Amino acid sequence: MEVLYAALVLGGMGALFGILLTVASKIFAVPANPTRDAVREALPGANCGGCGYPGCDGCADAIASGKAPVTACPVGGSGVAAKIAEIMGQEAVEGVRLVAQIACQGDREHCKDKFNYGGIQDCVAASLVNDGNRACKYACLGLGTCERACPFDAIHVDPVKGIAVVDREKCQSCGKCVDVCPKHVISLQPVDQPVRLLCRAADKGILVSDNCRVGCIGCERCLNACKFGAITMVNHLPVIDTEKCRGCMMCAEACPTNAIWADWDNRKMADIDKDVCIGCGMCKRQCPFEAIVGEVKKPHEVLDACTGCGKCAEKCPKKCITMKVREHTRDAYAKVGTTPGAVSVETPAPQEKPKPKYSPEVQAKIDAALKAKAEREAAAKAQQ
Repeated sequence: MEVLYAALVLGGMGALFGILLTVASKIFAVPANPTRDAVREALPGANCGGCGYPGCDGCADAIASGKAPVTACPVGGSGVAAKIAEIMGQEAVEGVRLVAQIACQGDREHCKDKFNYGGIQDCVAASLVNDGNRACKYACLGLGTCERACPFDAIHVDPVKGIAVVDREKCQSCGKCVDVCPKHVISLQPVDQPVRLLCRAADKGILVSDNCRVGCIGCERCLNACKFGAITMVNHLPVIDTEKCRGCMMCAEACPTNAIWADWDNRKMADIDKDVCIGCGMCKRQCPFEAIVGEVKKPHEVLDACTGCGKCAEKCPKKCITMKVREHTRDAYAKVGTTPGAVSVETPAPQEKPKPKYSPEVQAKIDAALKAKAEREAAAKAQQ
């Protein structure tokens, strides 16, 4: 009988607690949000925090409640944004893809060391010892803190150069490498940005050049080369206004230390459809680089001095100018009055001495690149 009483008591308690839990679940039930659940299902589930919210659950809550845009997830990109926009009943917005960018070229070959560091192989730890072992206090320390923080295996330290390198294809713009870098040399920038500054050394030129051979020396050549007011100098460094920048890449062409990177492979050049051109001269007047010639009421021609800024294409009333990727290097000397055919397309002006194919600065860069390539090949053979 005692066993029976115990079973009845336990059974009664179980039934009572079950009823209480059922009532509590009805009273305190949180209403389901199908929209939020659908958004959460569309997110990639990386839980990286790159959106600024605590994981994908927090991001889904913010999007569903209207506190975050449908493009909030940087990892998902335009594909995920399009799915979420469909769920939210909005038009798909093509977001700009961002990638991590290392604003430093001060590798072991170009930047000096202050001392031999033998401590913990961590950038944060090394930065606590006399602000790091690199002569330039703004330089990448190359100890892999960003590499270990990246959940997508998109950033690695080059074992030879001793500097971080980003794999743009793998980068998901989560921003974790940006957060952990003690030198703040990593930032998220648009993947299609035509020019980038690869130096953060906010010191006078003589100090920068003493420490690093590829640092920005604040010479302002880029400022003077820009025809569109897209560059201002702040703390001895050029600041590029991406809204004003037209991708002419003249700033990078003028930089004596290659501290400004340019997407040379995708540099544009104007192309005039001579069958449509009426010879109005609008493109010729708009070109700030004297790269278009032609007589009135006759088809005009684009010279090799074209920088691809696109001003001519914008102003052409017949819309007969298209911007195409260049097939050869720009020749700075190929402008009006300096090469045969520059004065008139129909009647070329004679020229006694042919001009060199490249300007002295461009030729110097080509020679330096070839020399560096030869040194790398020699080093590789020596290691083998």
